[in-house]
Amino acid sequence: MGKIYNKIKKEDFGAIGIGAMIVFIAMVLVAGIAASVLIQTSSELQMQALSTGQETIAEVASGVKIEGISGHNTSGEIDLIAIEVTPMAGSPDIDLSQAVIELSDSTSKYLLRYGDALTNISSVDGSIFEVTDFGDATTYDIIVLQDADESCLVGSPVINFGDHVALAVDVSTVFSSGLSPREDIFGLVIPEEGAFGVIGFTVPSAVTLEVIELQ
Repeated sequence: MGKIYNKIKKEDFGAIGIGAMIVFIAMVLVAGIAASVLIQTSSELQMQALSTGQETIAEVASGVKIEGISGHNTSGEIDLIAIEVTPMAGSPDIDLSQAVIELSDSTSKYLLRYGDALTNISSVDGSIFEVTDFGDATTYDIIVLQDADESCLVGSPVINFGDHVALAVDVSTVFSSGLSPREDIFGLVIPEEGAFGVIGFTVPSAVTLEVIELQ
């Protein structure tokens, strides 16, 4: 009788041990799957955080800065403007062939792209407004004011730290006529990435000088 009891008892213990093993294996599998999901999720979050950080740095620490806007007077109206721009401090190289100028007079809005014409200041004799390349109704041209490393070329107008250029715009063709006194103009210089330059000025009430500082 004692032998039968001992045999049954050992078989019961064996059954309990197998069940515990099954539960243990199941827990290990579940923990492994959960760990795999957590590792994958953390890896994706890390990559997204890195990408977001790089994009944020590019947005904050890059872009163009407008140093001033000059206008040319013809018969009491502004027919040409030169928008002087330079890269912001810490900005990577900026390809102006991908930059867009946005101009509006509160009635219409116009978008201008680079017109594949570039003039170096060394070839300018007198006023920059005597340069023939000032774009047309849909394009702007570039006048290079300072470019020590000669990175701003007609086929690849790239500017970097220390470079200064003027974006030449023929507003008489963009707006179908010159800018009249008291006319409000606003817009943006939008680079491929980074902060944009803000355009905003009002034409003086009396346009008498040949060259006028507008902004």
